[in-house]
Amino acid sequence: MLSANDFSKKQIIFLFTKEGEKLSFSNDNVVVKDKNGKTKHQSTCYQLFMICVIGNISITSGLIQRSKKFGFSICLMSTTFKVYEVLGARMEGNTLLRTHQYAYQDNEIGRKIEQNKIVNQRNALKKIRSKNEYVKEGVGLLNEMVEKLDATQDYLTIMGVEGNAAKVYFPRMFDCANWNGRKPRIKSDYLNVTLDIGYTMLFNIVDAMLQVYGFDTYYGVFHKCFYMRKSLVCDLMEPMRPIIDYAVRKAIRLGQCKTDDFGLDKNRWYLEWKNNPAYIRFLMEAILEYKDAIFLYVQQYYRFFMKMKSVENMPLFLYE
Repeated sequence: MLSANDFSKKQIIFLFTKEGEKLSFSNDNVVVKDKNGKTKHQSTCYQLFMICVIGNISITSGLIQRSKKFGFSICLMSTTFKVYEVLGARMEGNTLLRTHQYAYQDNEIGRKIEQNKIVNQRNALKKIRSKNEYVKEGVGLLNEMVEKLDATQDYLTIMGVEGNAAKVYFPRMFDCANWNGRKPRIKSDYLNVTLDIGYTMLFNIVDAMLQVYGFDTYYGVFHKCFYMRKSLVCDLMEPMRPIIDYAVRKAIRLGQCKTDDFGLDKNRWYLEWKNNPAYIRFLMEAILEYKDAIFLYVQQYYRFFMKMKSVENMPLFLYE
């Protein structure tokens, strides 16, 4: 099983494809060639954790075999960053882990996850250098919500606290932009589209890590099971979302994220294809800063869950 030290040396690669390109394997290397057979990119399989392919590309059966042998995943995504297939490495047959998953019916792990998320939202607001009174007020309000989740709560109460935290957090995190509310998936403005891209990248990385340990990623501990939704991934990435939020705020202030980079089609915003690499770059840099911490959190969660420890021993992901 992959150790934290091994993972620290692993690479996560995003490939933006063009017509006629081919992804193949040669001498323990993953190779991308253009339509003329010229090598565009090459990476050793020994250092790969995941390849995310955005767009259409040809993949050889040999590469899929090598992905299982060397333990890396191939994540296939549309040009709008929607994942439609994940190929390659995953642990199968961890029946004891899945028995524990299916038997768990409590809200306590979910309470700790949401509390952890609000702690990190508070910490993200604290990172803002020139804090006005509005932001300072938000830090105080989030502190109160963290304390409220110290005690056992029912599911609807926890969801209510999470919703109230979002109403406090997002307008303050994006007081540098025209914030119109968090509206996932409907692409209502450039800011929501950028957040969706960042969250999708984070989602895929957490998903791949959970599959390393053999989790049923569709069976969550807090998000309700829903057809074809990877509820456990949604659960465990919750405390990590402020990584993306703060990166987007920073990019807006630096002029790296702006409305001119987007198009509008039938009231849905989309990132222009030519701007994809730049956005992936600043979002991925933010995620990679916490890459080892994310892996350690998933690893510790696996050990915690396998041993069915008290919720007070549950690991935390700290964004500081």
